[in-house]
Amino acid sequence: MRLSLSTAADVQEELAQAVRARRRELKWSRQRLAEQSGVPAPTIKKFETTGQISLRQFLLLWQCVDRLERVSTLAETPTQTPRSIEEVLSDE
Repeated sequence: MRLSLSTAADVQEELAQAVRARRRELKWSRQRLAEQSGVPAPTIKKFETTGQISLRQFLLLWQCVDRLERVSTLAETPTQTPRSIEEVLSDE
C-alpha cells in the first residue's frame, strides 16, 4: 500500500461532488443526466449523496459531464512515488 493522505471515501466524495458540480454547470437535472447517460436518476442521487456507484455507471456519468480520457489516464504507469517518509527525505 502506498502512503496517501486521502482515503477511498474521500476520493468517492470528491468524484461525486465533481459530477454534481459539472451537472449543475450544464444546468441539467438528475433526470436529464439519467437520459443522457443511461444511469437511473435514483442511482445518480445516491451517488451524489453517498459516493456509492459502480465503476461502469460512474464512467457512463463522467463521459456525459467531462472527457473520459481524463479518467483513462489513471491507468497510465505513474512516475515512482515515495512509499514512506524515509524515501521522501532521501530524495532531497
